[in-house]
Amino acid sequence: MIGPKVQIINREISWLHFNARVLQEANDERTPLIERIKFLGIFSNNRDEFFRVRVATLNRLQHLPRNRPDIKPLFDPAAILEEVKHMVREQEQLFHETYLKIVGKLAGEGIFIINETQLDNEQGLYVRKFFERSVRQFLFPIMLRSFHNITSIRDGSIYLAVDLQKTTGKIREDIALIKVPSKTLSRFLILPEKNGYKYIILLDDVIRYCLSDIFSVFGYDRFSAYTIKITRDAELDIDNDVSRSFIELISESLKKRKRGVPVRFVYDGNMPEQLLEKITRKLKISEEDNIRSGGRYHNFKDFMSFPSIGPDHLFFPPFPPLMHPDLPPNRSILGAVHKKDIMIHFPYQSFHHILDLLREASIDPNVTSIKMTFYRTARYSNAINALVNAARNGKRVTVFLEIQARFDEEANIILAGKLQDEGVRIIPTIPNFKVHAKLISITRKENGENVYYANISTGNFNESTAQVYADESLLTARQEITEEVERVFDLFEERYVQPEFSHLIVAPFSFRSFSERMLDNEIRNARAGREAWAIIKINSLVDRKIAAKLYQASRAGVKLTMIIRGISVLIPGKKGLSENIEVISIVDRFLEHSRVLVFCNGGNPRYFIGSADWMPRNLDHRIEVVTPVYDPDIRRELWDMLQIQLRDNCKARKTTGDDINCYLTDGKPEKHRAQFELYDYFKEKLIRQED
Repeated sequence: MIGPKVQIINREISWLHFNARVLQEANDERTPLIERIKFLGIFSNNRDEFFRVRVATLNRLQHLPRNRPDIKPLFDPAAILEEVKHMVREQEQLFHETYLKIVGKLAGEGIFIINETQLDNEQGLYVRKFFERSVRQFLFPIMLRSFHNITSIRDGSIYLAVDLQKTTGKIREDIALIKVPSKTLSRFLILPEKNGYKYIILLDDVIRYCLSDIFSVFGYDRFSAYTIKITRDAELDIDNDVSRSFIELISESLKKRKRGVPVRFVYDGNMPEQLLEKITRKLKISEEDNIRSGGRYHNFKDFMSFPSIGPDHLFFPPFPPLMHPDLPPNRSILGAVHKKDIMIHFPYQSFHHILDLLREASIDPNVTSIKMTFYRTARYSNAINALVNAARNGKRVTVFLEIQARFDEEANIILAGKLQDEGVRIIPTIPNFKVHAKLISITRKENGENVYYANISTGNFNESTAQVYADESLLTARQEITEEVERVFDLFEERYVQPEFSHLIVAPFSFRSFSERMLDNEIRNARAGREAWAIIKINSLVDRKIAAKLYQASRAGVKLTMIIRGISVLIPGKKGLSENIEVISIVDRFLEHSRVLVFCNGGNPRYFIGSADWMPRNLDHRIEVVTPVYDPDIRRELWDMLQIQLRDNCKARKTTGDDINCYLTDGKPEKHRAQFELYDYFKEKLIRQED
């Protein structure tokens, strides 16, 4: 697909190609069986967010007046929506086939996923007891006949549409909606083992089995239940009422999100047509709302938490997080960082080092202040606990908590209140800008002077995601860097006073110009006959101006090698446009999340890591921080990491072309699986240090 002036792929289509790579992992025989079913959950979760955000945006664009000069979509929204529907249908078919295949293979391993019709008497008794003890208290049926508040049907929740009938008497038919309480209870009930076989039943089917326990008191004796689900527009509409705090505005917008316009209605394809018509009419669901039939079960995102059941070969081999060789236990982390820069590579190396750093700072009598940004936190965050402890120990603790982190707004509002109650100073969010930078700044008195220590990361300070997100986290006491990190926090507090930075690259002020300047430097070197290349590892590339600059660099002879996990609008390898651009994507057991940029710079390579992708929102509408990496040992480590990933011939894929998403096998008998090799790489470094 060609956009005006710059040849690019539509971002929504590229995103669907990315999610297809996740679905590939569920189909890949090399992926252990339980992990494959979890990839189905990841695929489903991704797809839900895609509809809530991207499809919702396309719907909005589609209905805008065509004479709006201020909004000119690069692509026809209606045409993209049609292509999206076609691709989603194809992926849904493959998804369903994959699920059935995995269920069959699990049965071969003695693990059976059964429904309510397959329970024997003993299992049925167990299910009824579980229902009475643990489920019934959370069920509050809605009778459709008298139901009026259609916006109370929650976004992303699954409901059983129950057709109620009585075989005798005059009581009329009715329809009830029951919300499946999968956010309160596990979606999976493990039944007692029998003859060495394991059995699992879904919560939906537990409720189906016990419908008579709910409705027989009203005279109904025939029940059939079908799953439905509504996905709503998740974009927040925030008004500009200056008399209310930003947190109040966000809170009100969150309430509106729950009542957002439907963008998709999914139902069990076995539902009778008459029943479907009654439900959609009552809920005011139209064809424009992407009505789609599906299978018996929805919300497969719950399969991300599928029970850990069965022998070891059904799971990935354990990769316990490694200690960093420069951070031995029971030694001062601040002392180690004072001596040299240290980079921690998650999830290969332990996030506990960050927790230990915060714990040490919270009790060190010479530490006077700790400042930290949070975008998404773990549900039970020890990082937050360490900051609370620091405040209790008399440290000045300041937190920038991004209230606008999509889908985490509500949790962050609650967290902000708790931190304030503990004496932690909360810097309020900045309207119209999200703070996406990942920063820690620690001030310590040494010989009467303030000495700053900093942590600049590519990922969130979240001990949960640090176990599965591949990120880089730089610890440094270089004052030229750490003083500028302090200035970033000054920027949060002063708001409209822009500090000057000599080392850090801070969006939205300089990341775009920096990116273009570094590429221009490579273009000049290529035209002068000098060595010219760049290796770019990011999550997404969407920005048209950056894409145009990359095409210009390619035509000039700059060799551009890119590792992009998600969206990429580039068309690489096209003669006369991009033959010097190679783009691969790696999808494996960990989520590739780090941003690493290396520029040849005339044979004196420059290295950078940071929080920003090449997307308009990161370049122009977010506070992002990218830092140079000066330590030669860390540079060598980053280079090794990138080279290991670039030779992956197991989980690397092409991102565009006729054979899109094909695995990049190089024909060599020796297999290279980057994430497994990286774990071994960091493990060997630790062993050498210990020896």
